[in-house]
Amino acid sequence: MRLLNKLIRKISGAELAQDQHGGVAGGKPNEELVPFLRQCAADGCVLLKNNGALPFDKSNNVAVFGRVQYDYFYVGNGSGGDVRTPYKINLIDGLEKSGLNLNKDLINKYKQWCTTPKNIPDPGFWAHWPRYYKEMPLSVSDIKKAKETSDSALVVIGRSSGEDRENVLKKGSFYLTDEEKKLLDKVTSVFDKTVLVLNIGNIIDFEEIASYGDKISAILIVWQGGMESGNAVADVLSGKVNPSGKLTDTIAKTYADYPSSDNFGKIKFNNYVEDIYVGYRYFETFAPEKVLYEFGFGLSYTTFDVKFIEARKNDDEILFTAEVTNTGSAAGKETLQLYLSAPQGKLGKAEKSLVGFKKTKLLQPGESQIIEISSNKYMGASFDDSGVTGNRNSYILEQGEYNFYLGTSVKKCEKIFSVNLEKDKILETLIEVMAVKKEMAFDRIKAEEKGGKVVLSKEKVPTVTTDLRKIILENLPEGKEMTGDKGYKLADVKSGKVSLDDFVAQLDLEELEAISRGEGLMNSSLGAKGNAGTFGGVTKSLRDKGVPAMTTTDGPSGIRLMASCSLLPCGTAIACTWDEELVENLFDVLSKEMADRKTDILLAPGMNIHRSPLCGRNFEYYSEDPLLSGKIASATVKGIQHNNRSACPKHFACNNQELNRNHNDSVVSQRALREIYLKGFEICVKEAKPLNIMTSYNKINGVWSHYNYELCTTVLRNEWGYEGNVVTDWWMRYAPSPEFPEMKDNAYRVRAQVDVLMPGGKTAVSKTASNDGSLTETYGKKDGITLGEMQRTAKNVLKFILASGKI
Repeated sequence: MRLLNKLIRKISGAELAQDQHGGVAGGKPNEELVPFLRQCAADGCVLLKNNGALPFDKSNNVAVFGRVQYDYFYVGNGSGGDVRTPYKINLIDGLEKSGLNLNKDLINKYKQWCTTPKNIPDPGFWAHWPRYYKEMPLSVSDIKKAKETSDSALVVIGRSSGEDRENVLKKGSFYLTDEEKKLLDKVTSVFDKTVLVLNIGNIIDFEEIASYGDKISAILIVWQGGMESGNAVADVLSGKVNPSGKLTDTIAKTYADYPSSDNFGKIKFNNYVEDIYVGYRYFETFAPEKVLYEFGFGLSYTTFDVKFIEARKNDDEILFTAEVTNTGSAAGKETLQLYLSAPQGKLGKAEKSLVGFKKTKLLQPGESQIIEISSNKYMGASFDDSGVTGNRNSYILEQGEYNFYLGTSVKKCEKIFSVNLEKDKILETLIEVMAVKKEMAFDRIKAEEKGGKVVLSKEKVPTVTTDLRKIILENLPEGKEMTGDKGYKLADVKSGKVSLDDFVAQLDLEELEAISRGEGLMNSSLGAKGNAGTFGGVTKSLRDKGVPAMTTTDGPSGIRLMASCSLLPCGTAIACTWDEELVENLFDVLSKEMADRKTDILLAPGMNIHRSPLCGRNFEYYSEDPLLSGKIASATVKGIQHNNRSACPKHFACNNQELNRNHNDSVVSQRALREIYLKGFEICVKEAKPLNIMTSYNKINGVWSHYNYELCTTVLRNEWGYEGNVVTDWWMRYAPSPEFPEMKDNAYRVRAQVDVLMPGGKTAVSKTASNDGSLTETYGKKDGITLGEMQRTAKNVLKFILASGKI
């Protein structure tokens, strides 16, 4: 198998890609960034259980079991993972440097076994990376021998997934392997104290882990912490850092308990039957008994007291003030979480929804901090996509009592404030977008109050009523007559010498086509070596007019280039810090590294919702909650864009599955789109103002995202006020427009205001980005692409370049 995989990598080019983007490249690390990497990886660790086994101290002698101590999973696989990095600290190296007393004989035994050629893991190839590694065989006598000199055991188990590489309901992926269970059986039968460390990028099955009960004394999820992984985890295990991470997802008792479980992993389409009841919104409303560890949960080595002080209300928001006091004996951080319980009314509501949060500073024993959390009225509003309230396509606060809860998880929170609305209040009325097609209709979940109890009911999902063709034709932009080259440079627009309209009027059809696509290849010759592609000044005539080529690099776990770059913790680990300030500072320093490596755009953050624990790219993404996702993404974007660099939030939208991702259809109600799957992007766009956004591969209700006018024009630009550039994910699907049958492919894309085809070639094996004719072939014809649309796209691209600081 190893030989076969090597051959496949050779003939597919995957070996070159792995050499370019994976492994340790050496070189000098970014010394300014390293402390942030280590802190972020440590602060993202989530302590699920602790019966006094942690932290270890100098009185302990720890026996470390599990080959992942050596063969660590630093990040997931694919474009959002592998980075050539100066070094990687595995768990055992971090522990050895921590000063803890370790069982040296056992360490040497693992190192010798792991470095034996036949035991070295096969790296696999694209979409076939290993999800786990085979364990080293150990007998009970081996473990008893380790017990002779060690009083505590640490068992580490690892998992990985990636792009095009879904987790599956099999042993070695979602479930523990037989070897792993045998290892846990043997270790817990010999040691009185066993600590389980989970080096994972996705939530795995906890039913079997929970079955060990108190045989496992402590459980710590350390995620995939990037190049500083081992140091960060050792900091937490040794008590140098107090764990302060909080879960960004619910851990259910079984996979079948997750509300998406019956409608995930389908080849052609997935009906989002659970609607707005994603993650904890479902469990708190309908099945609280099916939760093992709730959303927002995470233990500490110390204790905290939370005292609510006051709530100050105005028309648009409520400001809540509380005092947090460290009542324990160790310094630590706590995260306050604010939840809202809205009245059921005619629209079903989740029992609780996160509407605000704030993390404390590091509090010394006995120290207190005043925390303020604000929540605006829109966070409590529901979107009526059916008209059941009489206000179709409106955000509305239904009459009734709105109760606010403050605490440290969705379950551990207390009611602190109430607002009573005597009548419905309409906040905003919009137009229908992306409604489900009649032939695709399904029944969705709805909460309904019966006999004083909330029960699960079903209702028909509302279907489309609009005429998209009419909407588009009524909103076509006017063009400006082409003038030919007037000698204007883009710098003249920057200085105010000429208008952007006059500059764009110079561009002929060939230049308008070129500016709407990338240069053609990944690793473009116009950018830093190993780049993901370039766009903007991709032709000589555009560069002669002062339009620079803009370089993109894959993220979000670092800068993927041939050069050595920093490897960051995975997205889920970052989000589990719940620390916006830390995240912004981390990416602020990373943006300086971008400048040093001569790249303009980091294709990050990844911010799709964790709809299912099986999604292969969950490690890149943040949470099952849209507010938390939006806030962490905003901090990321702000950090990246501090130093004349650009972020590119992705994947817009509903990229919740990797299986058949280029064709799979996310069939989802307009309400769920607006309240869950688009909400994080909305928060990020309005708060952080990213200069670029990337569409997703999948369809949404039958329309690919890169052709979706309602997504990329109506919602993104018209409703949210976005003024930046929109790029496709790499190599879009080609198709005709249903509304304009004579129009297809790139013209269809540009009409939707998806501005740039990346990397520019028609397929992954394209050698150039030669004009395929599809943008301009209908120009001048009835219902064809218009000059105004092509010029609008050019202006969107150029507005980004002007805002980027490159000019």
